[in-house]
Amino acid sequence: MTFIDEVTAWRHHLHSKPELAYQEFETSDFIASKLESFGLKVHRGLAGTGVVGSLSWGTSNRAIGIRADMDALPIHEKTGAPYASLVDGKMHACGHDGHIAMLLGAASECAKLKGLEGNVHFIFQPAEENEGGGKRMVEEGLFKLFPCDEIFGLHNWPTSPLGTYVVRPGPMMAAFAVFEIKVEGRGAHGAAPHHGNDVLLASSHIHMALQSIVSRSMPPQQAGVVSVTSINGGTTWNVLPEFCALRGTTRWFDEPIGDLIETRVIEIAQTIAEAFGCTAVVSYDRRIPVTSNNESAVEVIKRSADRLGPALTRVDEEPSMISEDFAFMLNARPGAYLFLGSGTSSDDPGLHSPFFNFNDAALPLGISLWTKLVVEKLSRPS
Repeated sequence: MTFIDEVTAWRHHLHSKPELAYQEFETSDFIASKLESFGLKVHRGLAGTGVVGSLSWGTSNRAIGIRADMDALPIHEKTGAPYASLVDGKMHACGHDGHIAMLLGAASECAKLKGLEGNVHFIFQPAEENEGGGKRMVEEGLFKLFPCDEIFGLHNWPTSPLGTYVVRPGPMMAAFAVFEIKVEGRGAHGAAPHHGNDVLLASSHIHMALQSIVSRSMPPQQAGVVSVTSINGGTTWNVLPEFCALRGTTRWFDEPIGDLIETRVIEIAQTIAEAFGCTAVVSYDRRIPVTSNNESAVEVIKRSADRLGPALTRVDEEPSMISEDFAFMLNARPGAYLFLGSGTSSDDPGLHSPFFNFNDAALPLGISLWTKLVVEKLSRPS
């Protein structure tokens, strides 16, 4: 069995045993066991199930961190793979199993390196999917326990071809908030709507008006998203309910735009509800800040990728409106995040699809990139 075959087997094992946010107990056991077998110093317990493996050369205080996420999603797998999820209703639908395997492979390779000077911390983070594991690791002292001059991370990217990568200075991914609008009024019989306040009609108008925020309240040069993703109200055919709830998400890159979107969501909901004789209570929660890359750290990734020659080439893409809680680490330390192309065709299932399966052909590229990056950053000064 070759080394890549072994890493692939790790990935398949992890894929078959998915665990949700803060429940990555078997996953963290597996990671810690592998890191210890490579000879790394292992620390466990940050954010509950987090694992950090460290390597040191010489006496320098220079240090970098490389992060992979560990959690799966509450999705029923439909890939039909021989190593498909053994846990009903849970699957690695975002490729975090591949991220783990790549970083473990890099840790194994780096443990064999000689002639470096400094420290590298391999950070395995729980709860990336909406639960803020990155924020919690930072709050619990990640960079106090493991000082890092720079921090790096990646995500497999099925919309870019295998053998390519995307990185850029400044915003890579958007900030993310969620909202809930609770519209309340007086219910009535469906045959006598004039006896009540139609919360469903009010909610429909709120939904439509929210779509005007990006098109009419924001400067056209700026980017933003306002999406209502759930509307719940009413239980039967002939009763106008007293309550309706709208839920959704917003995205932005620039903080003033984030402020504007939040203000307008609240204003629109409350004023339209009032116009229909109803009330609206708005809960608005900013979950994740912008994932923004440091320019010098981006250059480190480019130089590291150049060491791979034609096997990995950079392509340009606009910043993505998805969000990533690696942003909390980048807010605490300079660094950069990249997308590693993993696509094979235009028909590849997207991230979070029940048909998604990480492309194993990307494993050697990720391992090589991380290993070259460690060499790039920690080679002894000449």
